[in-house]
Amino acid sequence: MTFRLGALAQLTLIAALICHTVSPATAQPGDVAGARDFPGIGRFAGSVITGYVAKDFDAMRLQAAPFKDGKATDERRLEGRITRIAYRTMPGPSILEVSRNFENQLAKAGFETLLACDTDACGAIPFTEAIDVLPVPQMWVDGFDYRYFAGRKAADGREIYASVLVSQNNQQITAQLTIAELGAMQNKMVSAAEMAKGLGDKGHIALYGIYFDTDKATMKPESRPTLEQIAQLLAGQPQLNVFIVGHTDSQGSYDYNLDLSRRRAEAVAAELARSYRIAPARLRSAGVGLLAPVGSNATDVGRALNRRVELVAP
Repeated sequence: MTFRLGALAQLTLIAALICHTVSPATAQPGDVAGARDFPGIGRFAGSVITGYVAKDFDAMRLQAAPFKDGKATDERRLEGRITRIAYRTMPGPSILEVSRNFENQLAKAGFETLLACDTDACGAIPFTEAIDVLPVPQMWVDGFDYRYFAGRKAADGREIYASVLVSQNNQQITAQLTIAELGAMQNKMVSAAEMAKGLGDKGHIALYGIYFDTDKATMKPESRPTLEQIAQLLAGQPQLNVFIVGHTDSQGSYDYNLDLSRRRAEAVAAELARSYRIAPARLRSAGVGLLAPVGSNATDVGRALNRRVELVAP
């Protein structure tokens, strides 16, 4: 009996020390709302997500070589879909252990190493200042104690880059995984004339130029050009009334997505009434969450297509 308990304890310890991959659609207790692991990479066992930002088009700085004399020798500006995920572990593991687990997972996913270095070999504090990290308390970086990894892979005719920065704060390990899927920015502007045509031909039109803060119904300033086109459409057709319908991808629970999509549609209607003087009676809002996908929720591309606002003709 004593031997069996000892073997079980050993297996439990081993499991706690290896990185495991979880479903990208599954959040863990303690994760920030709306966060998820990057598909195929996962997280170090026992860690929680403290920061999560994913944008369809953004830029990141990646260091592909150590600094020399306090300056970058191979800094790359990458543009495309950028995902930043910050993690925190409980006290116990080392910086090297957490970093190696991420590095091994990335290698299994097909990433070739561009750079793997520790504090002094990387370039000490100036090196960390040239890396884009999420703000404190989402991510914490000790410029005197960290490890950095950068990798690249080619898949389906496109380039994907990954970086991992691992440090610590009060004996807890902090890590940020950043993935850059290179690609050109999609033209998401839809003119008032195109909106009118879509409503006339199909009874609805999808709008991808309305942007919200992550996991919120707060519209970003970048949404203004599309809002202006909606207002122009409605001003040019005084008899036209529309439904404003919010859609989400399948990440998160059904009830959560239904509520989020409704609140986002309501935010669009409220802004049109407040800033563009569109009569509220002409605008009805609804949210359908993940119930009307136009792409596969199993892929990043499909999920991006599903996150949208639509105008629907009554």
